[in-house]
Order: sequence, then structure tokens, then C-alpha cells
Amino acid sequence: MNLKTLPLILKLCRVSSLRFFSGLLYIVLIITFSCSAPEKKEQVISIPIENSMLDISENPVYSKVGVLKLSEYGLFQQPLKDLEPVSDVLPYDLNTPLFTDYADKLRFIYLPEGTSIRYSGKEVLDFPEGTILVKNFFYNDTQLKNAATKIIETRLLIKKAEGWIALPYIWNDAQSEAYLEITGGTVPVHLKKHGSPFEYRIPSMIQCKSCHELNAAIMPIGPTARQLNKEYEYAEGKANQIMKMIEKDWITDHPEPNAWPEVAQWDNPESGSINARARAYLDINCGHCHRPGGPGKNSGLDLTVFATNEHSLGIGKSPVAAGAGSGGLRYDIVPGEPDRSILVFRMRSNDPGIMMPELGRSLVHEEGIELVERWIESLE
Repeated sequence: MNLKTLPLILKLCRVSSLRFFSGLLYIVLIITFSCSAPEKKEQVISIPIENSMLDISENPVYSKVGVLKLSEYGLFQQPLKDLEPVSDVLPYDLNTPLFTDYADKLRFIYLPEGTSIRYSGKEVLDFPEGTILVKNFFYNDTQLKNAATKIIETRLLIKKAEGWIALPYIWNDAQSEAYLEITGGTVPVHLKKHGSPFEYRIPSMIQCKSCHELNAAIMPIGPTARQLNKEYEYAEGKANQIMKMIEKDWITDHPEPNAWPEVAQWDNPESGSINARARAYLDINCGHCHRPGGPGKNSGLDLTVFATNEHSLGIGKSPVAAGAGSGGLRYDIVPGEPDRSILVFRMRSNDPGIMMPELGRSLVHEEGIELVERWIESLE
């Protein structure tokens, strides 16, 4: 199959009655790219399918990939839209979350009975087979213009014997169910803080894989010890999230609490310096790609909080192959001059060929950019 013809083929599949064939084609793509050589996995193929929440429904062909309806997992009580977890599902939060078009998020962990998590001080916690990581994306009525609270999507990461699998679920307009939609979709959203509606983009299964890739395998991004080391308001009271998991016998072989790492909260000045907060922001928004073993490793950038070399962090570093993405600028980061820094130029852009991150957003994160600009201004 010629990949250049795929956008045209998939455009014809946008009609609701043809979603079956669109899904079947995507399954072929998933199998094809899953079997590709590791060195070819860095290229992200973005093929948007404009599925509407109004016509989202069960697609039988997807049963070859995963469970068709979110309710069938039994993760939440009814009504489903309340997102009230059952007793063996634990909510959690991150110190500094990934930006997704100002959407709020509710995260949960399901751990199979009798299993446990291996602690890691640096990488994502090592979850056992059968784990389900749940992330719900929604906008509340204080954010939306003339609309009630609405859940847009739920993304699942499921740990199987062969590794993690990423599955996107789109909620219907009635907010009664979310359906597996491996081709992704777009949903119009109108926020009060923005003059006009924008297209919220739900990633396809292939796009989920491209962001969650580490050393040619799918991996979670958020649940690290440094991100989980914070208090959470549980139904039974406030508690540290890592301690809560230890008390549930979920985490084994862990160090004492004073040895747990903690990353700054990007929007809380009391949690750390400008440097600590900006590095935390870049770590979660950029570091999962731009790091050793990540999809963007060939850029030579390491935007994780662990980068100690100024050059790998982008300071005074020329881009490897940015093309139009450089904006005619010479260096990724120019100390004291954010307007001359490629990093800021790409964060400010909404052009698909320039913007960073290249997936997961349609809007520019003004507050995040302001923080990064202040950090660059502080560099000498």
C-alpha cells in the first residue's frame, strides 16, 4: 500500500457508515508499524480522522484490538460519567502534568489483586502485568462557554505479557459511554478564555504509541516517584500518594520517605525556583521524547530533569535538522534571549510542521511559555 494515498482513503472513511472500514484499515496500519524495524519507529505518521462525539458508537471490528466500551472494564461505578472508581481502583495526580489544551484530568490505577509495583527512583514505576492506567480528559462548566461539564476522552494504558498497549476511548455526547476509537478524532471545544472554538484532537492508537515510546517499546510517562510524591485528597482523608500505595501493599522494596525524589510544581512558586519549575515543565512536556532512547533522541536534546550537560539541554546548541522548525534561528536556547531561542519559537507555533510538542495540543500554552521564557532570561 502506498502511504501517500492513505490520507485520501481515510478522508473517504470519515462518513459514519464507513467507520467499520476505516477501523479495519487502521488495524492493518497498527500491525504494519508494530512489525517495523526499530530504527524506523521515530517517524510519526499523523492521519487525523474527524470522528464526532455526536455519532461515536461501538465499532465491532475493534474487538480484535481491545474492549469496545469503557464501562465493560468495570473500573467505575454507574453512572459512568461521575467517574467514581470502584474499591480496587486508586486515583492519583502528578506534581507537574502534561499540557493538553487546558483540559482537566482525572487519573486512576487499577492493580490486579495479589500483585505489586517495583519502586524506581528515576524511571516510571515498574507495574505488574494486568495493570490499567486510566486518564480522563474533561472540561468543567467554568471553562466551557455556554456548556456543562463534558468528558472528551479516556486513554488507557494496559500492561500485557508482551508489554503495554495504548487504547483511546471517545465519549458520546450523552456522556453515557465511551467507545474505543483507534483512529482518534476531533471534537469542537469553545473555552471562555478563547474567542472562538478550536478542534480538540484525540490521538489515534498509532499516535499514542509514538509519544509513549522508549527504547522501541510503549511506556507510561507520568507515574514516576518524583511526580507521585505529593499529597492527594482521598475519600478517607489526605495522604501522600506513594505512602498510600505502600499502605495498600502495592509498592515493595522502597527506600525511606526522605529518599523519595520530588519534582517541582510548574505553576506553584512555593514548590521551587524558576529553574526547578521550568525544568519540571520541560521534563513532562518534552522530556519523554527528547531523551536518550526517546523518539526524538536523534535531535541530541535531553530535556529531562536529569540532564546536566548544558549542550544536551539545548543551551548554545545548533539544531540537528530543524528545517522550517528553526524559524531562521541558530540555537535551541540562547541564554537571556527567549526570542532568539528555537525552543520558544516552536512552543509558540501551531503550525504542524513547526510546533512542539507536535502531538497532543491544538492551543498554545501561554502560561507554560511564560515560565520557560523567564527561565531562559535567567540563564547566563
